Amino acid sequence: MTVFNEIKKEIMAEPMNASYTDRGIEPLYKASKEAKIAIIGQAPGRKAEETQMFWNDPSGDRLRKWMGISRETFYETQVIAHLPMDFYYPGKAKTGDIPPRKGFAEIWHPMILEEMPQLETIILVGSHAQKYYLGKTRKKTLTETVKHYQEYLPDYLPLVHPSPLNHGWLNKNPWFEEDVVPALRKIVHAHI
Repeated sequence: MTVFNEIKKEIMAEPMNASYTDRGIEPLYKASKEAKIAIIGQAPGRKAEETQMFWNDPSGDRLRKWMGISRETFYETQVIAHLPMDFYYPGKAKTGDIPPRKGFAEIWHPMILEEMPQLETIILVGSHAQKYYLGKTRKKTLTETVKHYQEYLPDYLPLVHPSPLNHGWLNKNPWFEEDVVPALRKIVHAHI
């Protein structure tokens, strides 16, 4: 049994996750010793949890388009790890989903990341991941943090969330698809 399987068992046995485990819902993440890139987003959506496939929604379609890779490559490669800030769907809020639970990433991310020694770049999708991983080095707004992405390379690459709800943001910030998306593709295609 791999270390990742052991960690998965621990996650499922953790009391804070009992309501999910009792319903037969497994934590949704992917890690491997071969990973060079980790995508850290918010938390799985309802559809992702139902299908047990992370980024299995329109947000995932846009993320894969930004990365310049196929759906098959996205799911099948061992080079890309997927570690949301919470491995379970937190539920629906008034707009979008409830944020990931506080304290979840603090417990599980360090032990999983430690088992991925070849990791070169962590892609931080959205404000929750950026707040946790960039801390005081992030800018006052998500827009400014993403705009200054080069300051965080090669360890981190901050991105706006690819949600269809961010269509307006993308229209107002054309520099994202002109500058940041090509940088993302360069990182991805260096390993795929």
